[in-house]
Amino acid sequence: MTEVICTCCPQGCHLQVDEQNGYAVTGNGCKRGAVYGPQELQHPVRIVTTTVAIVGAAHPTLPVKTAAEVPKERMADIVAALRTLRVTSPVHMGDVVLANVCDTGVDVVATRSL
Repeated sequence: MTEVICTCCPQGCHLQVDEQNGYAVTGNGCKRGAVYGPQELQHPVRIVTTTVAIVGAAHPTLPVKTAAEVPKERMADIVAALRTLRVTSPVHMGDVVLANVCDTGVDVVATRSL
């Protein structure tokens, strides 16, 4: 039995996930926790949010995020790739600043216009 804190909503339920019993979940306050618990143990995923350097804008950095969840074990690779990225202004919110980051099939998009 593994305890996981659910991050699907602000409640932060303490889930108990029973790996020996088909990843059965208890302690969830909503249906999303029943899905999150097993996923977190079998294949954890995250949205990566960070900033990248931008040239020719009023600010030196542009906030970005992955357009979808990526495998948790790829986060360090993704952040390393974004650390070297330089974007040129103008950029609009939602613009793809890096397609298919680290061959995950997920794009990195701007979360602000600069």
